[in-house]
Amino acid sequence: MTDLIDPVIGLIGGSGLYDIEGLEEREWRHVATPWGEPSDRLLFGRLAGVRCVFLPRHGRGHPVPPSQLNYRANIDALKRAGCTEIISLSAVGSLKEHLPPGHFVIVDQFIDRTFARPKTFFEAGCVAHVSMAHPVCPRLGDALEAAARGLALPVTRGGTYLVMEGPQFSTKAESELYRSWGCSVIGMTNMPEAKLAREAEMCYATVAMVTDFDCWHPDHDHVTVEQVVKVLFSNADRARALVRAVVPALGQRRGPCPAGCDRALDNAIITAPGMRDPALLAKLDAVAARVL
Repeated sequence: MTDLIDPVIGLIGGSGLYDIEGLEEREWRHVATPWGEPSDRLLFGRLAGVRCVFLPRHGRGHPVPPSQLNYRANIDALKRAGCTEIISLSAVGSLKEHLPPGHFVIVDQFIDRTFARPKTFFEAGCVAHVSMAHPVCPRLGDALEAAARGLALPVTRGGTYLVMEGPQFSTKAESELYRSWGCSVIGMTNMPEAKLAREAEMCYATVAMVTDFDCWHPDHDHVTVEQVVKVLFSNADRARALVRAVVPALGQRRGPCPAGCDRALDNAIITAPGMRDPALLAKLDAVAARVL
């Protein structure tokens, strides 16, 4: 008989999204990890009776830039908190005319152009290679799409998120290059976040919230900071509504993930047991406990 689980929904909030209304039994807790400090304390609570854990990606007040986020600590902390799935909410620029500011994109692919961030839990002493062919859990994507359409939000299902290093924005030549690759949106934070979530065997999905057209667009130079901030906070309000709508749907007791996200390490670890570094294995006690 298949064991059923009671999901715990992890929520990673990006720019302008630092809290979730309607969360009951709220408690901010520090979660220690062997990978260092996460971006902030984690907010534990229940939304419509469903256990949730919220993490402000950049910390409350946005003190941490994208390149200096401790992605490993953030994902490890959510895993230690019992999270089984992660919904990532991220502000992005648009690379397509039909994805204007205020539009939400439930992305299904990433191109990782970051270069200054640790990207794996599996260092020398315990090597693992997880599949990233399909980096987003389709079950979460289905639920997010249904909730967004139920709220009549402007949403597109599917698209590629180009993750740049930052913190500077793109040159126009880079922006045109990414458009030629067929990318839909551009941002700075979802890699290595998605890769680490897969290594930690947690279902993961992204809601990319468009704040502006990237610099390729002829109207880009006429956009003011005030306009972008106005869209940012409007997006955050609608993202909260989306979370309130999708969490009850995802909180129902379920079996194993049909896409295998929760079994990503089944055939991934290739270091022979006798050659594994005990110190590293101790650091992997949360993310890889099921197989180690």
